[in-house]
Order: sequence, then structure tokens, then C-alpha cells
Amino acid sequence: MASPFSILLLGLLFMASGTMGAPPRRPVAVPFSRNYMPTWAFDHIKYYNGGSEIQLHLDKYTGTGFQSKGSYLFGHFSMQMKLVPGDSAGTVTAFYLSSQNSEHDEIDFEFLGNRTGQPYILQTNVFTGGKGDREQRIYLWFDPTKAYHSYSVLWNLYQIVFFIDDIPIRVFKNCKDLGVRFPFNQPMKIYSSLWNADDWATRGGLEKTDWSKAPFVASYKGFHIDGCESSVEAKFCATQGKRWWDQKEFQDLDSYQWRRLRWVRKKFTIYNYCTDRVRYPTMSPECRRDRDV
Repeated sequence: MASPFSILLLGLLFMASGTMGAPPRRPVAVPFSRNYMPTWAFDHIKYYNGGSEIQLHLDKYTGTGFQSKGSYLFGHFSMQMKLVPGDSAGTVTAFYLSSQNSEHDEIDFEFLGNRTGQPYILQTNVFTGGKGDREQRIYLWFDPTKAYHSYSVLWNLYQIVFFIDDIPIRVFKNCKDLGVRFPFNQPMKIYSSLWNADDWATRGGLEKTDWSKAPFVASYKGFHIDGCESSVEAKFCATQGKRWWDQKEFQDLDSYQWRRLRWVRKKFTIYNYCTDRVRYPTMSPECRRDRDV
């Protein structure tokens, strides 16, 4: 029988490791057409392996994109992506969630291309009620053009977490009690696109797209969606509290996840709106709860 001291010690260790928080479930790979459909320039989307992999092509005439067939109010959304290799300056590869009205909510991954030999920049942003201006930018700790990596969003009533290969790179907590709007009543579709943005994407528009390198190609597979599917007009999730991503252990990060997030912030962050006192003399209320400062 364990002694009272050993039981107390185990309890303290358990609390120290974090009583809440868990990694997301492993995404389930499905063909593109299961969850998605093209939205524009259909001929610039190429299909491989029975539709389990696709490529988006950008040339001087057009880019292309796709969107989810359904709209979702909370869930776990994951995509495996391999970004445009070589000289990708001026291009943007985007993976994001967005609602449909003027005061829209949006959750963004935007990969900003660069000249050959220079690293990609990942910009994330969160819009609530039509308000964005919450940009964070990081360098990646790997070459995103050499192999597929998983990019995912966990969104529930308590937090939004951005992951790369299950490493959290950003968290946006529900701070409605602090007067900060949080996406909770506008279903969103999932989108991805490859397009030319050389007026701003690389060094603020100083580096232009070199069309002699076209076509620019981004590759995708996985196409995982595990969300509460809703009509665009729905204001609540009918299965609220019953899905794995809606349980107590996903209301916060655990201690290991917070350590990984601090590692990303310390080693790879190049811009964070929470620390920009020139642009924002008064820090946004959510920044402390998100542990950005």
C-alpha cells in the first residue's frame, strides 16, 4: 500500500504537470472532395492519387483557391501543406476560417513568400466582429517547402489555438469578460488560396513576384475537418459540450504546451501586436491572458 506521503507527492506532480490541456486528436486524412470544393480558377487546381493530394498553381494570369462545403461553429481543422519552393517572393499561401457577413470573424494562417534562400514568414491573425489588427509573425524552424507539415486550428468556446505539427504557436483565449469579442455565434467556412500579393507580402511590397519562375505551386493533402456543422444562420452548436474538442482538457493548454509556445515566441517571433507600443500605445486586454507579455 502506498504511504500518505507518496500519494501526496504523486498528487503534487500531477498538479505540476497541469490538470488541464491535451494534444488534439490525430487528424483523419480524407480525399479533397469529401470536405472541399474549388472556388475559382478551377483549371489551376491539379489532382493526384485519386484526389487525396492536390496542387494549387499561380501564374501571371490568376491564382486559385478552394473552400469547405460546410460551415462550422467550433471544431478541429487541419491541413497538410507543402509551400511554394524556390523564389516565392510576392506570393501568399493562405489557410483560414471566415464567416460570411460584414462584422465577420476570421482565423488566419498566411504564409508570405520570399526570395530564394530567405525564410518564409508565417503571419497569423484573428478577426472578431469585423475587427482584426492582431497580427503576429514568426519564422518557421524548418523548411516548409521540402516536406508536408500539418497546420491546424482548434476552436471552441474557450480558446483558439494555432498548431504546427501539434506544437502550439499561438493562443487566443475567450476574453469576453474583458470586453473583447470572441468568435462564438457565427459559423465559418474553411478556405485556402494561392495568390499574388506583391504589393505588400514580401518586405512590404519592395520584392516583386518574378513571373519567369511561374507557375508557383503549393501542395496539399489531409483535408481533415472535425467540427460542428451548422447552417450559416445558426447561432449555437447543437452538440455543444459533447465533442472531444469541447471537453474540459481542451479549455486550456497544459504545462508542456505552454512551454512549447514560449519556445516558439522566444526563438521565432519577429512581430507581435501585443508588444507594439508605437502602433498600439495601450495594450489589448487579451494579451495578458494569452501570455503574450
